[in-house]
Amino acid sequence: MAQVPVGFYTDTTVCIGCKACQVACHQWNDLPADLAEQPSEGGAGRTRAITGASYDNTGSLSANNWRHVKFIEQFTPDRGEAAWLMMSDVCKHCVNAPCLEVCPTGAIIRTEFDTVYIQPDTCNGCRDCITACPFGVIHIAGPENEGKGLAKKCTLCYDRLQNSLVPACAQACPTESIQFGPIEELKARAEARVRQLQADGVSKAYLYGADDKILGGLNAFYLLVDEPEVYGLPSSPRLPSRSVPPSSAFSIITALLMALAALLSFRSRRTDEGEPPEPPQNPVTAE
Repeated sequence: MAQVPVGFYTDTTVCIGCKACQVACHQWNDLPADLAEQPSEGGAGRTRAITGASYDNTGSLSANNWRHVKFIEQFTPDRGEAAWLMMSDVCKHCVNAPCLEVCPTGAIIRTEFDTVYIQPDTCNGCRDCITACPFGVIHIAGPENEGKGLAKKCTLCYDRLQNSLVPACAQACPTESIQFGPIEELKARAEARVRQLQADGVSKAYLYGADDKILGGLNAFYLLVDEPEVYGLPSSPRLPSRSVPPSSAFSIITALLMALAALLSFRSRRTDEGEPPEPPQNPVTAE
């Protein structure tokens, strides 16, 4: 029996940056701490350096952080007032997933829940998925493949879904910024929330990834109040295959022009080499 597509709806306007989602993700998936040096048998490991750029202590999604809460600090032009935008980022589980399209081994699959899952026993660590993902979600780590590691990212708690459990991050979120459920129900809920915010004067509120304009739709979509780039999201990501026709046409045209130039150069050279010498002047004979 087919399952109803499920995913995440993240309302960034109620995120408080508590990182409970990150902690829950680490705990459930048994992910190691993201340290500069991992703990060894004789020591605790070295902590990540403090950059001073943000209150964010993890920096980005990584092989150890499948969820990451972004802290985006904004100032008025005179820097008299500051505001925060916060967003719990995660794999988007795209309907048309670039990573799935390029995977050469079939390690990346679409599950019965319409989520995107990496099978660790099939991944060869080739990194094609990293290049294809426009959101910087997938990372390589681990001792597998002779130390080259495997591709790792959010599984949308596939093991929990199989047992009718809510993903750990959504269950832990204290403000319901992260909401889980059937995609169509989430979209209806999110659209109602946008209308409410706009009625309350938040005119910039909109949904990112809820329609099919971005990679056919995102099964982890967002309510945002600023441009996508402010949140580190691309405005119009594309599938790798969409770049093939223009690239192929450009390559063909370039090759034809080079061949034509070579032919003209060859013919010109042959003409110069084969030009007959001028005939000798006939002497003037006396009559």
